[in-house]
Amino acid sequence: QVQLVESGGGLVQAGESLRLSCVASRSIFSFTAMAWYRQAPGKQRELVAFISSSGTTTYADSVKGRFTISRDNAKNTVSLQMNSLKPEDTAVYYCNGWDQRGYWGQGTQVTVSS
Repeated sequence: QVQLVESGGGLVQAGESLRLSCVASRSIFSFTAMAWYRQAPGKQRELVAFISSSGTTTYADSVKGRFTISRDNAKNTVSLQMNSLKPEDTAVYYCNGWDQRGYWGQGTQVTVSS
């Protein structure tokens, strides 16, 4: 079993930045993929950013150029740097990891006011 714990959410104004972190309870070296998802009220959970074990990244079109995902295997951490935040980025953000099965964190709320 692996626990993923997110932190860094909060309330910010449009145009500001936040950095989300996700710490795993054990090494993520064997995780083939780590990702951030988000779910806004009344909407389905969607993929925001993905990073493979080799460091290949993929982003949702809506966040390209504004968000950056990174992973630090030595610290068992995956992060999401979010710049130029918009009200439509408001959602609960979830950390996800894949190591033979999927693991989810409990989520962290991000609220962007206009």
